[in-house]
Amino acid sequence: MEDLKIFDLDRRYANLFDKEDMIAGRKNGQWKKYSCSEYIQTSDAIGNGLLNLGILKGDKICIISSNRTEWSLCDMGINKIGGINTPLYPNSTRSDYKYIINDSEAKLIFVENIEVFKKIEGLENEISTLKFIYSFEKIPNVNNWEELIELGITKPQNETMKQIQKTISDDDLFTLIYTSGTTGNPKGVMITHSNIISQISALKDNLDWGEKDRAISFLPLSHVFERMVEYFYMYKGVSIYYGSIETIGDDLKIIKPTLMPTVPRLLEKVYDKIMTKGESLSGIKKKLFFWAVNLGLKHEYNGNNGFWYELQLKLANKLIFNKWREAVGGRIRMIISGSAALQERLARVFTAAKMPVSEGYGLTETSPVISVNFAHSKEACYGTVGPVIQGVKIKINHEEGMREGEGEILVKGPNIMLGYYNKPEETRKAIDKDGWFHTGDIGTLIEGKYLKITDRKKEIFKTSGGKYIAPQVMENKFKQSIFIEQLMVVGENEKHPAAFIVPDFVYLTDWCKNNQITYSNSEQIIREPKILELFDAEVKKYNEHFNQYERIKKFVLIGKAWSPEGGELTATLKLKRRNILEKYSDLYIKIFEKNG
Repeated sequence: MEDLKIFDLDRRYANLFDKEDMIAGRKNGQWKKYSCSEYIQTSDAIGNGLLNLGILKGDKICIISSNRTEWSLCDMGINKIGGINTPLYPNSTRSDYKYIINDSEAKLIFVENIEVFKKIEGLENEISTLKFIYSFEKIPNVNNWEELIELGITKPQNETMKQIQKTISDDDLFTLIYTSGTTGNPKGVMITHSNIISQISALKDNLDWGEKDRAISFLPLSHVFERMVEYFYMYKGVSIYYGSIETIGDDLKIIKPTLMPTVPRLLEKVYDKIMTKGESLSGIKKKLFFWAVNLGLKHEYNGNNGFWYELQLKLANKLIFNKWREAVGGRIRMIISGSAALQERLARVFTAAKMPVSEGYGLTETSPVISVNFAHSKEACYGTVGPVIQGVKIKINHEEGMREGEGEILVKGPNIMLGYYNKPEETRKAIDKDGWFHTGDIGTLIEGKYLKITDRKKEIFKTSGGKYIAPQVMENKFKQSIFIEQLMVVGENEKHPAAFIVPDFVYLTDWCKNNQITYSNSEQIIREPKILELFDAEVKKYNEHFNQYERIKKFVLIGKAWSPEGGELTATLKLKRRNILEKYSDLYIKIFEKNG
């Protein structure tokens, strides 16, 4: 692969592809496209503007924003002067912001809008390193990012920028990404230029993406998954269109993407919505709909179901699945799933419907990709995250109490982080003396080559009977119910597992209407005897997939969805188990007292 740094990508893109829509996003309700030349000029101006403010190579700069064109342009401007982009989620709390800005010693913050600004307002008086705040949207008495661009245009420092770029080495710190932290304060993961470039190098021959492709970007760029994918798009000449999770349905129809990175929960919601529509059909239409779905759920890769199955699937795609494709713009040729475990049934049915789902696995500390189940390749296996990517090595570290063949996944390769910022002890715990990074994930190899993730090491617990419970596996299965939005398995050192369940109130509301159940609020719904009977039946249904000792014996319904703002979820929507246990400690006691 050619000698390349991230700050080279925009000029390389222009030289090879020179498109009018390198990136695009909404501005004041209208779509604004940036050509290659406009992208280069704007990001150069941002870099020059930062130099004029006295920002130096190695200085930390935070972007607190959802995905939008300004995010990408500022990121590239930061890269061009050797600054360290330290992105933060717009749904984080003021205390998290204060900790990260202070820990990283950030000098400048870009904020998206007034809502984000209010959460960091005044921190410049509490954090000595913080000197500047700029906003993307206009906020009274706050510097606007366009002023920085103007400063860079009127006072160019192109020679200084070029000289800085000559000093940037492959092993220099490129970005600082703070992990969400399910327990304790977040840790700053130090990722280098070579970490990211190694990912592009490893994946470039596996993915036939190119200048004819258009990607929708709505997963947070604050997360390393979407960020690395964006650089990969630039390498391949893909146009990037920024959407929003709030308007995803409309965005898909307008943008008509060919590529869509997503998280499993969104695919679950899309699938559940389609199923609900299917249930509302009648007669032959309903029979055809569920015939097609059941066919899709049996899908095997590479025509392994045989000629008759493929013939039926061709008909199903013409009659039923074509409408599914239209709902996501009609041009999708690959869905990339990451961040959490994907239900196998979703991978099968969407792939059968000509929207192949490739599931990747990795961590922030691994920049992030370790393995990918490439749905379009001959090296694909349902129920796994595929083979390990080129250049990366893994080993399965078996420990007492784990199932045969299972163990913690250890990783070594050019994608492994430098370490945790300002935390040498934490770094030594994560990366052993032989250079193996300990992921904390439990997995096994299928057929000796396909990696399968079974749970998180620190989340597995024992019952009082000494039986191991893998909560993530169970939670993923129970969330297949259209009535369950969120669920957490509990019961460490207790006689049996139990669960906190947050209903999907959208589907539950419809169910109540159809069953003549009246209510005034969600707290009243979850106390209704018929609702408790409904959930009891759902729990029994999904319990059938587990051993007797693993089955949920008791559950409680929660009347409000968990969120990062409520402290129950991380910014990447992972369960903060300790927080949830503390918040519902009274319910936990009641569950196990009743069975004591």
